[in-house]
Amino acid sequence: VQLQASGGGLVQDGGSLRLSCAASGVTSSIYAMGWFRQAPGKEREFVAFIGWYGSSLLHADSVKGRFTISKDRAKNTLYLQMNSLKPEDTAVYYCAARRSLAYTPQKSDYEYWGQGTQVTVSS
Repeated sequence: VQLQASGGGLVQDGGSLRLSCAASGVTSSIYAMGWFRQAPGKEREFVAFIGWYGSSLLHADSVKGRFTISKDRAKNTLYLQMNSLKPEDTAVYYCAARRSLAYTPQKSDYEYWGQGTQVTVSS
């Protein structure tokens, strides 16, 4: 499985961005996907989770109500709609996939990772 993240950029405080993550390869092995982010000098942290074949989804408290994870299975693509962005959302955003459908916010539980896309929110 290969994951290619895109859609990052520079946006002002309060702005919006939509990230995409295209999956290729043996996509039948994907049962769940997630978004993580890593700010300079900080650990990579969980942002959102979605089951690939079901309706389960979950967002971290820090982004709940502002970010929305979604998927398009026909296009093998994961999305993250980010609204009301804040400077503290500035980070490299990574998409990830795992071979189990169970929810987990632990980055070590995801077998496949994209290369990351930079999101910068200016104040």
